[in-house]
Amino acid sequence: MSPFEILLPVALILCLTKLLGLGAHKIGLPAVIGMLVAGVLIGCLKYVLPESVAPILFNEDIKEWVSVFAKIGVVLIMFSTGLGTDLKELKSAGGASIIITLFGVVCPMALGALVAALFFPQAGILTHLFYGAILTATSVSVTVATLKELGKLNSKIGTAIVAAAVIDDIIGIIILSVLTGFTETTTGHVSAVSFMPEWWDNAEWWLVILKILAFFVIAIGLGVLLRKYFNKMERKYPHNRRVPILAVCACFLYSYVAEKIFGVADITGAYIAGLVLGGTLQETPYVEVKTDILGYMFFSPIFFANIGINLDFSGFSGAFALFGICYVIVAILGKLGGCAIAGKLCKYSNQDSFRVGCGMMVRAEVVLICTDKGISAGLVSPSVYPFVFIIILLTSVFAPLLLKLSYKKEGLIEDPPLSQTL
Repeated sequence: MSPFEILLPVALILCLTKLLGLGAHKIGLPAVIGMLVAGVLIGCLKYVLPESVAPILFNEDIKEWVSVFAKIGVVLIMFSTGLGTDLKELKSAGGASIIITLFGVVCPMALGALVAALFFPQAGILTHLFYGAILTATSVSVTVATLKELGKLNSKIGTAIVAAAVIDDIIGIIILSVLTGFTETTTGHVSAVSFMPEWWDNAEWWLVILKILAFFVIAIGLGVLLRKYFNKMERKYPHNRRVPILAVCACFLYSYVAEKIFGVADITGAYIAGLVLGGTLQETPYVEVKTDILGYMFFSPIFFANIGINLDFSGFSGAFALFGICYVIVAILGKLGGCAIAGKLCKYSNQDSFRVGCGMMVRAEVVLICTDKGISAGLVSPSVYPFVFIIILLTSVFAPLLLKLSYKKEGLIEDPPLSQTL
């Protein structure tokens, strides 16, 4: 394949993801939904285009190129997420946020693993745990926008939700790192059957934990030195493009070393790189803006579209559909119920506890990244993707709707004047 042949499918992906992303945003949904739908539509083209035309957009070489761009896209997304994590807010998070996070991670993970164990009893504990780990992710961008619109972002509930989401991301990344570490170390090639005896009896299982701990210690230690270097460079070259360029270099280096040397997921390396370079650096907003431009202009839309393009229904069956329905239900109830219970333990009112649950149940790009990682490891069936889409869609729609209704019932917000609705 000549390199120029990739230009047509990339142009199609970028154009359609942008148009449908804007359309999703117009109707109050995350742009990610539109990008995923764009990928599904592009994937469906191979079934309707003439046989002479289809290979122009869909051949193995083009898929490989798109896959490489998608990999860069997911790394940049996680790097940007790390940059946007406010360490000061994490330090100031009270006990309520920590309790909310713990319940918001443990409840959906336990329920997801239980459902997987019931439907796939022979799959092994790593597979069960990975299905549960996918559900731990929280994306509060929709919640933040809703609370901001209601004027409640800086309230007790708003602060608790945002702080809990920060801790939630970190715990989710650690869980993902541990599971992928065991997966890659035990077999190198993952079988879907009976993991528990294999990795537990393996004499090197302790090495997995040691390598993961070593990565975090070295990554954070090196991060302290990097922060000092970047602070010095920022003072000397404020708002200079070399700062974000070197930051992205650090991101890619962390990602490579994480997966190649320590057996930790590359996205974990990217997130930690963003974490150590973000927060208190004066140039963090500048670096974050440049990274978002690089990612969301080109690589990230390709990542989301690639998921839709590669939808696989080969393992789809009536039993799997029933599993998917149960999986969606526990995904919603695990976060909503778990965080609401945590709110009650923190002595919040019933209404405020419900709001915390609603705010924490939203999922978006991180759940897709975790699912993609599970599929790559051979632990998760690609047929789960449609149900992950449904989880994102339902939580993105119902969370803001329920929050608005809960505040409206107390008379804390008013309907806008008729002139503003026309």
